[in-house]
Amino acid sequence: MSEQSQELPERPKEGEEGDKGPSKSALKKAAKEKEKAEKAAKRKEAEDAQKKESEANDVSADDYGELPMIGSQPYVPRADTAKRIQLAELAKKEDASGEEVTFRAIVENARNQSAKLAFLVFRQGFNSIQAVVAASDVLSRQMVKFSGSIPAESVVLVHALVQKPKEPVKSTTIQHLEVHVKKLFIIAKADAQLPMQVEDAERPIPGEGGEETKEETEGRPIVTLNTRLNNRVIDLRGKHNHAIFTIKDGVSLLFTEFLRNRGFIGVNTPCLLGAPSEGGANVFEVSYFATKAFLAQSPQLYKQMLIASRFEKVMEIGPIFRAENSNTARHLTEFTGLDLEMVFEEDYHEVVTLLEELMLYIFNGLKDRYGKETELVRSIYHVEDFALPAAGAVPRLHFKEGIQMLRDDGVEIGDFDDLSTPDEKRLGALVLKKYGSDFYVLDQFPLAIRPFYTMPSASTQNAYNASSPNTGYSNSYDFFMRGQEIMSGAQRIHSASYLEQRMREHESPVDPKSEGLRDYVNAFRYGCPPHAGGGIGLERIVMLWLGLPNVRLGSLFPRDPGRLVP
Repeated sequence: MSEQSQELPERPKEGEEGDKGPSKSALKKAAKEKEKAEKAAKRKEAEDAQKKESEANDVSADDYGELPMIGSQPYVPRADTAKRIQLAELAKKEDASGEEVTFRAIVENARNQSAKLAFLVFRQGFNSIQAVVAASDVLSRQMVKFSGSIPAESVVLVHALVQKPKEPVKSTTIQHLEVHVKKLFIIAKADAQLPMQVEDAERPIPGEGGEETKEETEGRPIVTLNTRLNNRVIDLRGKHNHAIFTIKDGVSLLFTEFLRNRGFIGVNTPCLLGAPSEGGANVFEVSYFATKAFLAQSPQLYKQMLIASRFEKVMEIGPIFRAENSNTARHLTEFTGLDLEMVFEEDYHEVVTLLEELMLYIFNGLKDRYGKETELVRSIYHVEDFALPAAGAVPRLHFKEGIQMLRDDGVEIGDFDDLSTPDEKRLGALVLKKYGSDFYVLDQFPLAIRPFYTMPSASTQNAYNASSPNTGYSNSYDFFMRGQEIMSGAQRIHSASYLEQRMREHESPVDPKSEGLRDYVNAFRYGCPPHAGGGIGLERIVMLWLGLPNVRLGSLFPRDPGRLVP
């Protein structure tokens, strides 16, 4: 090694300067962490011991808790299983004090008043009742704590003793009774944090009708229609929603009840069609293997083919699809249609009269059978009672009479112009003022704004002009509630040759020889009696009867241009 090369420094020996080890502060921190961990372990050990001792001394250990998921274990019938009751039965009893009851319910709310006392509200359908869980020699504090901490919307099994409260319970529907819980088991536990609360779903929608005072809304979240529809399962749990759909089912029941008594038969027609049933562009087109199909805009073509098949009175309840990009409060892309078609003897007004009687039967049925549900919904969405015509005399106006009423009220409108939504509502208000009825019929609509199968009026046929074949009126009619259309109907063309002519002359012409329409047209070559009918929007009836601010509230899972889920 040259003199100029430098010697490498020797590595310090262990323990010498250069190998100092952990600093004093690091050692101190480690010692503290160790001490902290030891204390935590001792604390947990003490808590576990206390818990074990508490459980060992829990006199109610077998009387509360979460049950195994039903279906996860083989079912073995128990001889001592108590008969389950409905709260609706209990509500009818003036004094059921001392009765032992067992029932399944939903926890509407639960709270611990103290270590020895908890209060819950159980709900079952439209009925609710207060429950008391009080510690005693035979009911432990652990059970009280468990009961008061059950998340709202959980499904529970209750064993209890019925008692009469000192004062009526104003927060429940059953106010003259309460239950003192003896056993309480969770069947299905709800998440502690829900996307929205059921009680918020039972308030008016901001900007969508109904009123709340400042005190009522203070500190409560604003839940919009969109939020409710996005969380529809929770939203539908509201009592008013159950009332809405009970009424909706009631309309269907009354519809079929009336028509069946008049000799109608229920039918089911296809929703997949080879050609649009109404013509025009408002139709959903879908792929169908190597070709295309269309979703039914109505069962119209098949109702008429059934008339030609000697089914003289037919009715149907089914889905209707309309590809209308309308984001209004009264339009859906899928709704439920109440349809009927029937043969008449001499004049299509025979059918109009039957339809008027049908609607009056539905309205009176809703008043008589569904008053409680109607009152519940209208307590949220405030609206005047639906005004029915005196002595059942439904106002039936010629289209030109309706136009004249609007003109007399200052509306500028042509003889054959279609009515806009504001025009309809305005005419409805005028009819209510003049005739005292929220329900009326507008007859003889302009031919140009009706479908190709609509029979032109006799005066229109007699004044036929090939250069303007769609001028004049038609044997068609619309029914209205509170100034909004709920039903459209007409006499249909039952002559094959005349039907072909009208299909070609229509404002939106269609080819009678097309594959999708050929069988329909041919049905009238074999002899078909004169007939008429109509299609009623079920959701519209529900909306307008109850005064709902938006038709989506009358559909379980509504479909509109911007919504395909849930």
